[in-house]
Amino acid sequence: MKIFNNTKIAFALKSDYQLNRAYFLFSMIKNQLLVKIGGAVAKFALKLNLPIQGVIRATVFNHFCGGITEDDCLPIIENMYTNGNVHSVLDYSVEGKDQEASFDEALEKILKIINFCEEKKSIPFAVFKPTGFGRFALYQKITEGKKLTDKEQEEWNRVKARFHTVCKTALAKDVPILIDGEESWMQKAADELIEELMEIYNKEKAIVFNTLQMYRHDRMKYLKTLHKKAIEKDFYIGMKVVRGAYMEKERERAEEKGYPSPICENKEATDKNYDAATTYMMKHPKMALFVGTHNEDSSYLVMELAKKNKIKNNDYRLWFGQLFGMSDHISYNLANEGYNVAKYLPFGPVKDVMPYLIRRAAENTSVAGQTSRELNLLDTERKRRKL
Repeated sequence: MKIFNNTKIAFALKSDYQLNRAYFLFSMIKNQLLVKIGGAVAKFALKLNLPIQGVIRATVFNHFCGGITEDDCLPIIENMYTNGNVHSVLDYSVEGKDQEASFDEALEKILKIINFCEEKKSIPFAVFKPTGFGRFALYQKITEGKKLTDKEQEEWNRVKARFHTVCKTALAKDVPILIDGEESWMQKAADELIEELMEIYNKEKAIVFNTLQMYRHDRMKYLKTLHKKAIEKDFYIGMKVVRGAYMEKERERAEEKGYPSPICENKEATDKNYDAATTYMMKHPKMALFVGTHNEDSSYLVMELAKKNKIKNNDYRLWFGQLFGMSDHISYNLANEGYNVAKYLPFGPVKDVMPYLIRRAAENTSVAGQTSRELNLLDTERKRRKL
C-alpha cells in the first residue's frame, strides 16, 4: 500500500507561510554552489559577530531547528504530538566543543532532557553524540590502538563516567538513549564503550541504542558480531539504523591517507546494505530498531517485515525517525497508519548549531533526488491549497 504521496496529511501542520518558506528554502538548497558559498559566508559572518543571526533564525534555523532552548521547542513538540501523533527527539546539536566544561554542560543538558522524557509521552528518547562527552582526538587515539598517557586515561575515565551517568539515569526513568554515530576513524572506541553499556543496562530491554551507519560496508559484519556477543552475554541490542552523514569527508580522508574507503561504492550498495540490516534486526525479538531513514522504499520494506514477523505497528521495539524539516510525507503518513514515529528536533544557540545546519544543507544537495522530491511534494500541496 503506497501511503507517502498524501500531501494533505504530510503538511497538515504547516501554515501557508511555512509551506512557502519550505519551498523557497529547498529551492535554494538545490543549488550546490550556493550551499557551499552560503555556508562559508555564514560561518565567516558569525565568527566576526556580524548581525546575521536574525536572518538565519527566520529562515533556515526555524525550518530545521526547534529553538535555542528546550523550552523553545515545547510548542512545536506538543503541536506535532497532539495534531500529528508524531513524537520528538530533542537533539542538542552543538558541535565541535573540546573543553571539559563543555562536556559537563552537555551532560547536564542530556540529564535535563531525560527528565523531560519521563514527564512527556511526546518525547520518548534522549540522544547525544559521543563527542558531546569527550574530545574527538581521544576517541581517535583509542580507535587507532595507541597507548594513552596517564592524563589521557584519566580524561577517558571521565568520558566513561558521563556515559554511565546518563545510562543509569535513563534506566532508572525507563527512557531509552540514542547514541549517534560519527566518523569511522573514531567510531571503534565509541562502539566498544557502547557495547559495555548495553551489557550492563540492556538486561531487561533495550535502553542503550548505538547507531549503525550503513553507508559503511563493514557494518553488517559488525552487527552480526555484536549479536553473537549479545547471545553469549544475554543482553538486548538497541540500534538506530541510518545511511550516514559524513560520506564526502570519509572518502576524502581515505584518499588523502591512502587507505581503502570505508564507504560503499555507490548508493545502490548502500541501500542494499541498509535494507539487509533492518531485515536482520526484524527477525530477532531481542533487538529494538529505530529506523532512521528518509527513503520511501526502505520504509515500505520495514512495514512489510513488521507484518511478516507479526510485529504490531505500535510495538515499542520498532520506531521510525526523520529529521525535523524534512520528509514530512514519510513521518506523518506513517504516524497516520499507527506506527511509532519521532522527529529529530535539533536545538541550541544559532551560532553553535550552524555546523549542523550547513551539514544538513550539504547532505540534501549530495543525496540524488532528495531536494527535488521535497520540492515536488511541497509544490503538490501548494497547488492543492491553490496558493
